[in-house]
Amino acid sequence: MPNFAFIRRDWFANPRADILAGIVVALALIPEAIGFSVIAGVDPRVGLYASFSIAVITAFVGGRPGMISAATAAIAVLVVPLIRDHGVEYLFAATILMGVLQAIAGFLRLDLLMQYVSRSVITGFVNALAILIFIAQLPQLTGVTWETYALVAAGLAIIYIFPRLTKAVPSPLVAIMALTIVTIYGGIDVNTVGDMGKLPTSLPAFLIPSVPFTPETLQIIFPYSLTMAAVGLLESMMTAQIVDDLTDTSSNKRREMRGQGIANFVTGFLGGMGGCAMIGQSVINVKSGGSTRLSTLVAGLFLLFLLVVLSPLVARIPMPSLVAVMIMVSIGTFSWRSIKDIRHHPWQSSLVMVATVVIVVWTHNLAAGVVAGVVLSGLFFASKVRGMFAVASDLSADGRTRTYQISGEIFFASADRFVEAFDFREVLDKVVLDVSDAHFWDITGVGTLDKAILKFRREGTSVEVVGLNTASASMIERFAVHDKPSAEAALSAH
Repeated sequence: MPNFAFIRRDWFANPRADILAGIVVALALIPEAIGFSVIAGVDPRVGLYASFSIAVITAFVGGRPGMISAATAAIAVLVVPLIRDHGVEYLFAATILMGVLQAIAGFLRLDLLMQYVSRSVITGFVNALAILIFIAQLPQLTGVTWETYALVAAGLAIIYIFPRLTKAVPSPLVAIMALTIVTIYGGIDVNTVGDMGKLPTSLPAFLIPSVPFTPETLQIIFPYSLTMAAVGLLESMMTAQIVDDLTDTSSNKRREMRGQGIANFVTGFLGGMGGCAMIGQSVINVKSGGSTRLSTLVAGLFLLFLLVVLSPLVARIPMPSLVAVMIMVSIGTFSWRSIKDIRHHPWQSSLVMVATVVIVVWTHNLAAGVVAGVVLSGLFFASKVRGMFAVASDLSADGRTRTYQISGEIFFASADRFVEAFDFREVLDKVVLDVSDAHFWDITGVGTLDKAILKFRREGTSVEVVGLNTASASMIERFAVHDKPSAEAALSAH
């Protein structure tokens, strides 16, 4: 029996707003999909068909309602060498394998890796993407007539002022329609969507990539497919988190990974390139009132309708209207508060955020920036935890026994300080290592304890370890090479 509450929440919570938002997204998808096709060096149909296919499929099988997935620049730049050296058919095969790898990643729960992406990295990712979205509009703003700048300014005015009059219709849609009418009937000569490339006029057809089904083919496409899958999932997971924050809702990241895989798998058979979630289009969707799967479905279907039925009209849409929409997205995406927070947040967090922005903008590689941010976050975390370590000691009244009170986290980053805290040459009968307030995290920490104990014994000093907690005792029981106290004995000593 169908779950009508689920269907209503995910599909029909606000159908009117979702349909209008989907229309806005579809219009904005066209020039971007064409642009990404140009980047990859393929016919515009490859990007446009991919955007239709991925959007429609993820509407049903994705895990984040209201998020837009389509052909993206992040994937396009990865496949340029593949297309150049082997042809577009190998791109389709690589896209199919990309989908398989992403679906496998979903079943393996690799979405849990997002837990290691800090808020500073996400903020840096968002800010960098906002900058890249703005930079991407610059070719449409250089070497053009004054009419282009006037239309962009008029578009921005409509986008920001129209909501004060009414929110019944998304202001970006009003801006696109108004500027299209003005340019057509006013005879204003500016760049149009048709100038970006030839639009398809037919439905995509099912095809099997014309490549040899041999190990050599797999050897060619696998490195590309693996990279495409990783970058696509990373960008999709980050975008899903951002839309979660924008809408104050949660999403199923595991389902999203599987959904992205299914969408790319099918798209390869439809003559499309690989894609993933798009933060710019997702923000347009949310800002225009789209919040359910219906808006994503409408975006994909209306995109196809525009291409097949209204292609001549779509070709006449002025690019300044779409530039105005994307500038609005750039402004709305950037976390302006993060600039002010630089003075108040810990310098490590601010450095991670700035480094993520700089690397993404410099390389135009979202994955490189995020990985760098995660690595920096990990290093700062390890350094911070390393500092949460201290050793104190007391000598017995007879001067023959010293008790070391060890507190803090003992792992690879604090291992050297642990060994340096002891005086191995002090003449003693016995040393007691009290680790009641300490925790051994990894085999490096266990190895450090081994090292300390063995060095004391070489000096003729007996060693007793007391206060091990359950987890630490279990680690030592499994990995230590000195006399291994059982967890039960350790607990009784504690």
